[in-house]
Order: sequence, then C-alpha cells, then structure tokens
Amino acid sequence: MIDLPGFHDLTAWQIERLELRRRLWALLGDLPPLFTPTPTFDPAARHSGFTLHHFSFDNEAGAIVYGYLLIPDDLRQPAPAVLYHHVHGGKYDWGKEQLLTLHPTHGRADGVELAQRGFVVLGIDAYCFGERTSQGPAGARETGRETEYALAKQFLWQGKSRWGMMVRDDLLALNVLLARPEVDPARVAATGMSLGGSRTTWLSALDDRVALTIPVSQMTRYADLLADGELNRHSIYYYVPGMLKAGIDMEQIVALTAPRAQVILSGDSDPSSPMRGITAITQTAEQVYHLYGAADRLQVKIYPGVEHAYTRAMHDDMAAVVQTWLGPGAR
Repeated sequence: MIDLPGFHDLTAWQIERLELRRRLWALLGDLPPLFTPTPTFDPAARHSGFTLHHFSFDNEAGAIVYGYLLIPDDLRQPAPAVLYHHVHGGKYDWGKEQLLTLHPTHGRADGVELAQRGFVVLGIDAYCFGERTSQGPAGARETGRETEYALAKQFLWQGKSRWGMMVRDDLLALNVLLARPEVDPARVAATGMSLGGSRTTWLSALDDRVALTIPVSQMTRYADLLADGELNRHSIYYYVPGMLKAGIDMEQIVALTAPRAQVILSGDSDPSSPMRGITAITQTAEQVYHLYGAADRLQVKIYPGVEHAYTRAMHDDMAAVVQTWLGPGAR
C-alpha cells in the first residue's frame, strides 16, 4: 500500500482530488477545448437484435473521428449504455471493428453481445486505428505504426501529448453518447482491454459521468513497470511527460473514480501490469473508497496464470458486471 497525503480524511481527499485532476490535465498538454460534436451518420444497417450506425465527427483539432453506434431493438428508453474502447496490439486495421468482430481469444464480439443484451454501445477509432490509420502528418504515405510515431512527435512539438489527444477524443465520444435520447445518463459504463483499459481508467478519472469502470488487462503502476525494465511492453502512446516527476502514479488515477463503481480484471502473470503494482494500486485506492463508505464499489479480480490476454472468463465477467450494475434491477 502507498500511503499518500489526503487519503485519510474525506474533506482532505476532496481537496486533493481537485488538485490531482488539475495536474493531470496540465500533464496531458495544451489540448484544444472539449465540446459536444454533432456527428454525421451514414445509412443504418439492421443486424440481429440491433441497428448499426456508422458515424463521424470533426474533433476540431485537425482530424475526423469515425465510430459505430449500436442501438438495440425494442429499446426501453432511457437505456443503459457502454462506451467501448478498442485494443492496440498492433491491430491498426481493427479499431472500432472490435465491436463487431469475434475476438480471437474469447470468441465473442463484445459490442454485438452488449447490444443484444439491451445496452446502447458506442466505440470510436483512436488515432492511427481503423479509418484513421493514415491520419498523420504524412497522410496516405504512412499507415498504422508509422502514423502513430509521427503523430507522437507532432503533438510533442505542439505542446500536446499523443495520450492527451486520444483521451480528448474519448471524452468527445462520451459527449456524443450522452447526447443520445436513447441513453440514460446515469447508467453509462466504460470498458476495454489493454490500450482500451487505460483509456477506460483515464476517462473515468477525468469525468464523473462514467458510472461504471471496467478496465481489462491494463492496470500498470508506472514506477513498478520502470523498475522491472519493461517499458517496451507499452507503445509510445502510453507515456505522458512528467508523470513520475509530478508524483502521480496509477493509484491516484484509480482513486479519482471513487466512489463510482470500478471493477478491475487482470491476470497475475501479465508483464505489462506487474502484480505488486496492482496490489499497491488497489490497496491504496481502497482507502479512498472507504472514506466514501463505498468499499464494495471497488472490486478486483485476478486470474491465475493469465498473462496479457482477454480470456473467455474475463469477457464473461465483464458482461456480467455491466448487467449487474446497469441492467434491469441494477444496484
């Protein structure tokens, strides 16, 4: 457990919380202002149990963002919703297609399954993925990994960060989702695996409108990853200038979601998320949840023998958690 100032008194923590958020925003760089985009929608396509909408919006930072919106059939409005964040894994052509594609490990299409369970689901292509693989300074001359590294360099020159710009797009996507008339704004979850798990954790730390947070196979304490010499386990997107110098690590970021529900799913053999770091993160964040009298709203499930993966058991637990916390008769 990491003993930090402000973690022992609720009033002190609430003051610390505001300061932590301010510092996180500053570390992310000189980002353009947030707003609620007005998406452009292509003709809808009917699928089994839901309607698929392909949309795009201008992020007002020089890029068009592409996404999918899945609306369940026979929807009872207002309905719960899930903001789904895709993986990295070098799958630059995948992006939002993860919503519709059978996963090679757990065998399910996450977006399809959640929509068929009655949840509105939205997911976007992050920078360099899906329809944005050539959305960098070289345009069509570069794709995927080359675009990713070029954008990281460009954003640093501009006083921004690649991670900050990705998180900003996710916040814009959250604004789009919450603006939908079908969605109950009090019942919105965020989830994703690996890169998607980090996007989920940061989004929830920075925005209180996320009611349920489920990061999968991504709970990395930065100082422990550095001590293990495993920095290449994560791509260039992951590294925010000044984080450790500012004294901020994952335990503070996780704690910022309190007292909202947060369920962390991770393997005990994942070199991207050293187990001693997960233990320190959760034990420290538990202090803050206890201050709110919400200890049951922070849950951690560790899967023995699982490395950096999204197993069928993890998938089933993710879906069950969304159903339990946001579905009919939810807590």
